[in-house]
Amino acid sequence: MDINFRKIDIDQYDEDVLLESELYEPDLRDPAQVVNDAKQKAAAVRTSLAKGDITGALTTVLENAPYGPNVEEAKNLTLQTLVSILNSTKATEIPGVVKSLSTDTQDTLMKYLYKGMAMPGWGDVSGSVLLGWHEKLTEAAGTGCIVRAMTDRRIV
Repeated sequence: MDINFRKIDIDQYDEDVLLESELYEPDLRDPAQVVNDAKQKAAAVRTSLAKGDITGALTTVLENAPYGPNVEEAKNLTLQTLVSILNSTKATEIPGVVKSLSTDTQDTLMKYLYKGMAMPGWGDVSGSVLLGWHEKLTEAAGTGCIVRAMTDRRIV
């Protein structure tokens, strides 16, 4: 009996196949440039944290977040930079910081919180820190922030 028919990719014959590249606009930057931008942002965040400017540091790291294929190094560096901000923020400062962010940066922060929660062993940050930020972000931005973070195809 011939069972090779089970190995045929029938999607190649379908004209209406939705490709990953069609779901969102690609990042126009070169992957090397994205990594360089992430390194520059990390330095700027360290400077902002030294000055005590948590909001400025968060805004810096969350604007133009790397997404798409071939930028895994930049994504990991950005996540590490964000974790350093989350760990250095006092719990009493979180609501004010979250409310001062724009809607887009709040959505990007939610994506990073979920990415941090998805890491095995929670990575370099404790679960209580991520959940505390999640709670305060949901209070400030509402559940719409969660929906937008879950449905956006640009994965950070």
